[in-house]
Amino acid sequence: MLMLCKHFIMIMHKYIKEECMGKIKLSLATAILLSGVSLTADSLGEAFENGKFSGQARFFYIDRTYSGTVENNRNSLAAGGYLKYESAPFYGLSVGTALYSTNLVDIHDDDPRTSASYDPSLFGGDFDSYTYVGELYLNYAIGNTNIKLGRQKLDTPLAGSDDARMLPNLFEALVVSNTDIPDTTLIAAHVTKEAVGTFGNVYSEGALSLQSGYGLGFKEATSGSFRDMGVVALGAGTDTDGVSAVAAIYSGVEGLKLQAWDYYAHDILNALYLQADYSIKINDSVGIKGALQYINESDIGDKLAGDVDSNYWAAKIGANYGALSGYVAYSQTDSSSGSMNGGIITPWGGMPAFTQGMVTRHQFFSDTDALKVAVGYDFDSLGVPLKATLYHTEFDVGASNTYQPGTAWTAKEDGFDLIYQARSDLQLRFRGNFPSDFAPGLDWNEYRFIVNYNF
Repeated sequence: MLMLCKHFIMIMHKYIKEECMGKIKLSLATAILLSGVSLTADSLGEAFENGKFSGQARFFYIDRTYSGTVENNRNSLAAGGYLKYESAPFYGLSVGTALYSTNLVDIHDDDPRTSASYDPSLFGGDFDSYTYVGELYLNYAIGNTNIKLGRQKLDTPLAGSDDARMLPNLFEALVVSNTDIPDTTLIAAHVTKEAVGTFGNVYSEGALSLQSGYGLGFKEATSGSFRDMGVVALGAGTDTDGVSAVAAIYSGVEGLKLQAWDYYAHDILNALYLQADYSIKINDSVGIKGALQYINESDIGDKLAGDVDSNYWAAKIGANYGALSGYVAYSQTDSSSGSMNGGIITPWGGMPAFTQGMVTRHQFFSDTDALKVAVGYDFDSLGVPLKATLYHTEFDVGASNTYQPGTAWTAKEDGFDLIYQARSDLQLRFRGNFPSDFAPGLDWNEYRFIVNYNF
C-alpha cells in the first residue's frame, strides 16, 4: 500500500509540475503549506483507504428535425458519464481524480459519420467516443481558506462547465476561496487551459459560437484535449497567459445575495459581471423574487479580439404560489462593434443570462433585446416526484449583429422541461425546444431524453 501511495504522489507531482504549473505559479504561501505537511505511511494509507468514489452514469438521446432553409432529421444516442475518487483529507490535504467518458451507441451505421444523421453535441470532434482524465487536483483546506490546484470543474458566470449534453467543460486552474469575513466568500483564481465538453461540437467556429459560450478555437480542445484559454477563445496561435479572476459574494442580509466578478483575460478583454438577487417570503405559500445582472467587456493589452466595448443588462422578477411558480426576464445588449465582437464575448462556457433559451443564446448579440417568460409546477405536492417547466423566449436582433451582419430579425423559442426523480439516485428528464427563425428562415423541433444515475 505504501509503495502504491508513493507512486500516486509521484504521478500527482509530475502532473502539477509539467501540466498545471506551466503558467500558474504556485504562491509562496501555498508552497510552504504543502512542503510543511509531514506524510507518514500509516496516516497516508488511511487517507487513501477512507477516500470515496462517486460518479454519474448518463444516457442521452437527442432528435432534431430542421425545416425551412434546411430540411433534415438527425438523432443520436450516447452512454457515458464520470467516475471520481477523492481521498480523505490528511492535515487538510486531499487529492482527487475523475475519468469522463462518452460512447457512441450507433443507431445509424453511416460511414463516414456526418451531422446529416448524427447530432455532434454528444461526442468528440469527429463523432468519436472518448475517455480521459478530466479532473486531477490537489485540494488544501486550512481554517476558512480552501486552495484547489489542477484539472477541475468550474461553475462561474463567465467560465463554466455548461453541462447541457454528455460531458461538461473542464479546466486547469488554481482557485483560492476564503470565508473569514462573515457572510462573505472571496475568490481568486487563475485559469490556464480548458477541455471543451461535447456541447461545443454542435457549433461551427464563428460569431455564433463566440457569443454562445464557445470561442473560435474550441475545436482545438475537443475530445478531452486541454488547450490554452487564448486558443479556445480565438483559435490556434493565440496562446496567452490565461484568465485571472477575482470575486466577492455577500449574503449577510436576509433574502439578499450580491456577487461581483472580474475576469482579466490577458491580451484579450476584461469582463465585469455583477448580479443581485432578492427574495421575500410573504407567507408559507407565497414568495416574490427579483434579480438584476450586468456585464461590461473592454479590450486590454494586445487586443487579440480587436476592439471590444460592450454592455449587457437584464432584470428578472418572479413569484411562487405553493407549487406553482413563474418569472419574466428582459435583457438588452447595446450596439457595439469590433473586428470580432459586436456584443458580449463568452468563449469559455459561461452562460448566466436570464433570457437565454435552451438552445437560442442570441441575447448577447449587438443591439439585441430579449424577453423570456417561464412557468413551472412541482407535482411533488401531489405525491408525484415531477417538476415541469414551460417557457417562451424572443430575441429582437439588431442589424449590427455579427451572426447575420446587416440583417435585423426576431428569433423565438418555445420549450419544456420535465424532470422525474424516480429515486434519490435516479433522474429521468424529458426536454424539448422549438426555435423559429433561429437564423432567418431556419426552424427546428428538438427532443431530448436523459437518464442520470448518481452514485
